[in-house]
Amino acid sequence: MGRETKETEENRKTRHKMVVVGPHISIITLNVNGLNSPIKRHRVAGWIKEQDPTICCLQETHLSPKDKHRLRVKGWRTILQANNEQKKAGVAILISDKVDFKAKQIKKDKERQYIMIKGTLHQEDITLINIYAPNTGAPKFVKQLLIELKEDINNNTIIVGDLNTPLKPMDRTSRQKINKEII
Repeated sequence: MGRETKETEENRKTRHKMVVVGPHISIITLNVNGLNSPIKRHRVAGWIKEQDPTICCLQETHLSPKDKHRLRVKGWRTILQANNEQKKAGVAILISDKVDFKAKQIKKDKERQYIMIKGTLHQEDITLINIYAPNTGAPKFVKQLLIELKEDINNNTIIVGDLNTPLKPMDRTSRQKINKEII
């Protein structure tokens, strides 16, 4: 009986600590370079399940707007996407069923190279922007996009994606230059 009481007390203390700390989120992001292949979709779905994030952001999905079903992963019912009819570019955000998320506003560009979602996650306001910058002119694209979304960006904004911009000399190929504005 004494042992059970000690374990119960330790469990109560642990639960109390978890309540005080509050929920955390984990976000993963991946340029999938197309999800039209069933084998690739299966591998990506397996990777998402293995990582078990709160939020998964994908770039270069190469899907059309009617292909939302191709993004389904068990445990991630909330799928928000920006894809165009030409099946190029495209971004998606998958949100785990384990969290309390409510979308309030969604913005996309006509090229479907970004999606912005404003909502609440565990009753906290959050803005999430998933970007796939074009291979050419990426720094200019990112700068212009951030200027356009300036009113929507605040301390609760998380920006992820494939910015196609080297941030350090080590990250660039010999042909790429590091843009001073990005630095």
